Amino acid sequence: MPLVFVGVGILVLLILMLKFRFDAFFALLITSFIVGVLNSMGMLEILSSMLKGIGDTMGSIILILVFGAMLGKLIEDSGASYTLTHKLVEKFGLKNIQYVILVVGFLVGLPMMYNASFLVLIPLIYTFSKTTKLPLIYLGIPLSATLSIAHGYLPPHPAPTYVSFVYGADINQVLLYGLVPVIPACLIAGILLSRFFKKVDVQPPAELYSGKEFKKEELPGFGRSVLATLTPVILMLIGATIDLVFGKDVDYAKVAADSISNPTLASVLSTLLEIFKFLSDANVALLMAVFVGLYFLGIKHGRKMDDLMKSMGKAASSIAMIVMIIAAGGAFKQVLSDSGVAEYIKELAGGLDFNPLILGWSVAAIIRLAIGSATVATMTAAGIMLPIVSTTGVSPELMVLATGSGSLMFSHFNDIGFWMFKEYYNVSINQTFAIWTVMESLVAIVGLIAALLLSLIV
Repeated sequence: MPLVFVGVGILVLLILMLKFRFDAFFALLITSFIVGVLNSMGMLEILSSMLKGIGDTMGSIILILVFGAMLGKLIEDSGASYTLTHKLVEKFGLKNIQYVILVVGFLVGLPMMYNASFLVLIPLIYTFSKTTKLPLIYLGIPLSATLSIAHGYLPPHPAPTYVSFVYGADINQVLLYGLVPVIPACLIAGILLSRFFKKVDVQPPAELYSGKEFKKEELPGFGRSVLATLTPVILMLIGATIDLVFGKDVDYAKVAADSISNPTLASVLSTLLEIFKFLSDANVALLMAVFVGLYFLGIKHGRKMDDLMKSMGKAASSIAMIVMIIAAGGAFKQVLSDSGVAEYIKELAGGLDFNPLILGWSVAAIIRLAIGSATVATMTAAGIMLPIVSTTGVSPELMVLATGSGSLMFSHFNDIGFWMFKEYYNVSINQTFAIWTVMESLVAIVGLIAALLLSLIV
């Protein structure tokens, strides 16, 4: 019966979002309560469970989300994305412009929400299309692909970050493993797919864009732009490398003493390891990136601190609803745990002979098909899959990749990304299915294949 109750809860979630047009935040809270009632929890017990889930979730990821939004705002306001694009085009030439778009899209999209980074970069696509006479879709597909890849595969994006917390995964290793399928996914969904639509003749819809234009002298330098953008990635990858070389949760003083006979050098090594592990924490890495951005993209760029702080406030407020949705996802996960559903699934999973990576991917894909939101699909699937992860011994880092990949599958009418692609690229519904939906599905499948291949090694 517990699984039947979960099914009823998912059905209620779908009805609330699709028929009654509830926001995911309210729908998840109501669903959490209904699942608790169906599993014989008392009302006060349900409330306590939901509050605990919200508190635990927010305590783990709120700073990551806020600092990521602030860094994205600094990149947007300073014009750093324009600097990156123009410099790379100048360096590699227009013949490689698709690869330049992939790189810039990835760099800008890593710390920014999909919708925000898309709106920041779409003016560049329009400009390049007009100046180079290359088809809009030919340039647009690589951009949308790389932004979607960053959104689904990698922290500090909300869904992979949240699922890392739920599964107990090391977020630095999630980033490391998530980078593995990035290149093949970009080449297949971004470059190869675009070849089939190079002759699609569409023009930018003038009424949809009124973005900020930058003069060349207003843009920050290339080095500053790269430094601010890549600071969190570099720091987090250093932490992942330390874990792979020396192991997780080890005594760095003992490790250093075993590695170096000289006590002074061993002490220096121990201190450096501890410092870099501290800096590699996602919260600290993104905070450092914000400080780097404030100085190099703000102060050094002639902006006043008061203006920068107002901009940071706007950045934080812009993600308020996504934060609340993730909090509600934490409530749902906790109710599943406290009501006994998680334990029931755990016992049931013990007798299943089914690859948990494929199962997690499939659950997320089905929810994405029904709901449309990749973030909600990832969070809901994680709550359902958690007991299976703890039972099977599968790598939680790879489960993050598999679940996040599955959440990109089957995009259609109920996904805002579907409509953004249609409207901003001025294509028909049929063309949107043929391009966007296929692109998202390719990214999802590549992510699953990468997770399965990595599972043979990890």
